[in-house]
Amino acid sequence: MSGSTLLIVTIILLAIVGLLVGIMLVFAGEKFRVEVDPKEAQVRECLPGNNCGACGYPGCDGLAAAIAKGEAPVNKCPVGGSSVAEMISEIMGVDAGEVTKRAAFVKCSGTCDKAIENSVYVGIETCTAAAAIPGKGTKACQAGCLGFGECTKVCDFDAIHIVNGIAVVDRTKCVGCGRCAEVCPQHLISVIPDNSVYAVACNNHENGKVVRQQCAAGCIGCKLCMRQCEFSAMWVDTNVAHIDYDVCTHCGKCAAKCPQKVIVNRHGAKEA
Repeated sequence: MSGSTLLIVTIILLAIVGLLVGIMLVFAGEKFRVEVDPKEAQVRECLPGNNCGACGYPGCDGLAAAIAKGEAPVNKCPVGGSSVAEMISEIMGVDAGEVTKRAAFVKCSGTCDKAIENSVYVGIETCTAAAAIPGKGTKACQAGCLGFGECTKVCDFDAIHIVNGIAVVDRTKCVGCGRCAEVCPQHLISVIPDNSVYAVACNNHENGKVVRQQCAAGCIGCKLCMRQCEFSAMWVDTNVAHIDYDVCTHCGKCAAKCPQKVIVNRHGAKEA
C-alpha cells in the first residue's frame, strides 16, 4: 500500500470514528438529559449573581433550583432584598412576604486611641496568621479586631474597611451576605437586622478590671445597661452585654448609661 493510499484510508477511518463518537454523544445527551424547570431559569435570571452563599445554598443556581422546587422561600436572597423577592414571587405565584434587611456589625471599639498595645507583631499580615500565634497581634486585648483586613478583601460591595485600626461596616452598602463574618478568626462580626439601632461593640469576656487594663472602650460587665432597660432586652453573659434585637425598642437608655460607651448607635447618632 502506497503512502498516499495509507493517508486516505487513515483519514476515512478517522472520519468514521468521529461520526460514530458524535452519534454516541447525541444519543447520550438525549438519554441522560435532565429536564430543567422553566421557572428555575426565570428565577435564576432575577437573582443578582453574586454567588455569595448567604442564602445557605451553593450559589445562585442552587437557590434558584430550591425556590423552583418550593424548598426555599422567594425572599431567601439577602442581596437582592425586596425588589428581587417581588420579581420571584410573580414567577412563583406566591406572596413575597416581608424581607428584613440585614447588615454586618463588628463587635469591637478598640481603635488605635483606645486599645492598649503591649507588643510588636512581626509576621504575615493577615488576621488568620496573627490569631494563630500567642499574643494575637499588637493589642493587649486578644479578643478584639486585629486590623489586618481579611474581611475587607472578601466583601464584593465595598462595605467594610479598616478605620483607625479596626474593621468598620458601612451599613448603607452592606447586603448582609456574611462573608466577612465567615473569614474573621476572632468571630467579631455578626449579621444583624439593619433596623436595629443599638449594638454592643465589644467581645472581651475578661472581668472588668482586666478589660480596663486592655482597652478604654471595653465592656466591663457592670450591668448598668440591664438595669436601665424596661423591656428585658439587655443581658450580660460572661462579662459582656448583649441585646435581644427582637425585643429592643431603640430607646437608647442603655447606651446613655454605659460608662464605657460600648453600646453604639449604628445609625450614626451620638449618645450623651
